[in-house]
Amino acid sequence: MISNRHNTFTASSLAAKLRSLEWMFPHRQRFRRRAVLAASALGLLPGLSATQIRAEDSSIIANQTPGFGKAKRCLLLFMWGGPSQLDTLDPKPNAPREVRGEFSAIPTATPGLQICEHFKHLAPLTDLVTVIRSLNHDDPAHLSSAHTAMTGQLPPVNKSDDEPPSRRDSPHLGALFSKFRDVPVGLPSSVMMPWKTFHPAAPGGESPGQSAGWLGQAVDPMLVTGDPNLPNWSLPALQLLDGLDTQRLDHRRALLASIDRQQQSLMDLSTLGMISQQEQAFRLLSSNQVRQAFDLSKEDPATRDRYGRNIHGQCVLMARRLLEHGVPFVSVNWHNDGQNFWDTHGNNFNRLKNDLIPPSDQALAAVLTDLRDRGMLDDTLVVWVGEFGRRPQITANNAGREHHPFCYSGLMAGGGIKGGAIYGASDEIAKYPAENPMSPRDLIATMLHAMGVPPGATLNDMTGRPHGLYGGSPVLPLFG
Repeated sequence: MISNRHNTFTASSLAAKLRSLEWMFPHRQRFRRRAVLAASALGLLPGLSATQIRAEDSSIIANQTPGFGKAKRCLLLFMWGGPSQLDTLDPKPNAPREVRGEFSAIPTATPGLQICEHFKHLAPLTDLVTVIRSLNHDDPAHLSSAHTAMTGQLPPVNKSDDEPPSRRDSPHLGALFSKFRDVPVGLPSSVMMPWKTFHPAAPGGESPGQSAGWLGQAVDPMLVTGDPNLPNWSLPALQLLDGLDTQRLDHRRALLASIDRQQQSLMDLSTLGMISQQEQAFRLLSSNQVRQAFDLSKEDPATRDRYGRNIHGQCVLMARRLLEHGVPFVSVNWHNDGQNFWDTHGNNFNRLKNDLIPPSDQALAAVLTDLRDRGMLDDTLVVWVGEFGRRPQITANNAGREHHPFCYSGLMAGGGIKGGAIYGASDEIAKYPAENPMSPRDLIATMLHAMGVPPGATLNDMTGRPHGLYGGSPVLPLFG
């Protein structure tokens, strides 16, 4: 019998529950008692926590399901605002002009796959990626749909641009993943840059789902702000005050720890979270490894040029450095460009070809190439996606496209994902999925699966209440 504070399962009840999960096991093998117990420890059954997951158990489920645990690290490139599927990864060259738009479609390294002509750097590298053309949901609001895109769960208030962030939000994927990965001492468990997404037209302002939410502030992603392309850029979190060296910093740390120990009996959960953040801050300030990871001057100038001498390109380059140094999760949000990001209600084609696609294409191609050449792509998951797509019919009076969550595109690479593949298909004008519809919750579930987070695992919130981590189902055909 296996127990925890929330559930007690007998071997027979575990076997019955496991049989209900046979969709995960394509060969429909007879489940032995050891597999049942392993699945329980892995969290395939409800109520089991992350602390019960062991390496030997993970190897058992990895042998049963494709792609499980293949990714050791993850890079999320979040294209805030909603890229047009027709003008990026799912062009419709045979559609009427008022739908297909101004751009041509070009062939790629993947037979049968065409993408927008302005993704010229990505086109020869599509043998490394799977393009997804059937993403869909029904939420046209930026804020609430961004929450779902970054957490894999519906927000506390769905279909709303009015609701700001709160601790009721589900944890950002980086915060969630931090619970399942050991991180070298001094390094942050997840990093977000160069800002938290904010939309000036949304009454709620900042997108929910960018913090650790109900997991508590102690595991909030580390926010790295500013433009690392600027010659005088530095990370404020790593700057010591004038006259304060690392020896004096260690003395202050010891003094603060002594005070904290004397106040243990007075602590509540929020105080504990604050102390955890203080400890993280001290480690960051005193870690040479962290300073090295954030120091772009260590990169060859030609490499910096290859990523693009702009805020997005340099953030993606820094993300690669952080992953190399041991940070398991980095998310790069499309930056505050002062022009509503990928939210192209007007001037869609000029914005895309001049401002949006070129830096995104260049940085994506550069990081895919570097990860491949450094032998890291096999165990690094890369995801490029926005919160929704754009309406197929072009708005005639301003050459824009409106919000359209019912069909959009993204891509995945590395971490066990097939290369040179297309998943799903849209109809003739990319209005709705025609094959294999996939929700953003399924996308996040697929990411969790690749990173070795079992479908039934739970984590407790700050009150001790357990929460399931999967809002959707992993899409196993994506894995090679």
